Amino acid sequence: MFSGIIESLGEVVSIVPDGSNIHITIRSSISGESYIDQSIAHNGVCLTVVAKSHDTHTVTAIHETLSKTNLGVLKTGDQVNLERSVSSGGRMDGHFVQGHVDTVIRCLNVTEEAGSHVFEFELPANAKNLVVDRGSVCLNGTSLTVAGRTEKGFRVAIIPYTFKHTNFNRINEGDQVNVEFDILGKYILSYLENLLPNHSTLQKLIQNL
Repeated sequence: MFSGIIESLGEVVSIVPDGSNIHITIRSSISGESYIDQSIAHNGVCLTVVAKSHDTHTVTAIHETLSKTNLGVLKTGDQVNLERSVSSGGRMDGHFVQGHVDTVIRCLNVTEEAGSHVFEFELPANAKNLVVDRGSVCLNGTSLTVAGRTEKGFRVAIIPYTFKHTNFNRINEGDQVNVEFDILGKYILSYLENLLPNHSTLQKLIQNL
């Protein structure tokens, strides 16, 4: 379990193909403290540490993960948002994040407003009910508040600190980010969809959420 509060920016130092999988080695301020079998979120994707050195760690992304996230387009020199799992008894400063990315979404535009940066993202039609105004959403592993829904998706506002200390400062129009929708919203929507699957009124209510 994660909170969406990024601990460190890691730099990709090597990517080694292995069949349909890839081994990604990353240098970061927390790599030396990592241990084999530890779970670390990489751009919001929970991956297991399989090797480490004094300043790097290596994780493996399988084909299934690569097909549903932006890890497959990483290249040497790219920056990756990193977060270790929440410790028992620690503060939950973001929101409950599982590290199970739902899909990738495209950045439509980026604008600067009085020091902050506003990002607009496009949502697939089947995911629009999972985002609500002032709700939580996890983008590239970062816990964010939805600043507003738009015709094509939603907007988030990034404060200067977050912009500087995450890879949002490298996201441009057209780039894809990993998204994990709020787990509570996913459970509620699934419950409603299965409660009365043939109830037309309920279906219309769900579609208009």
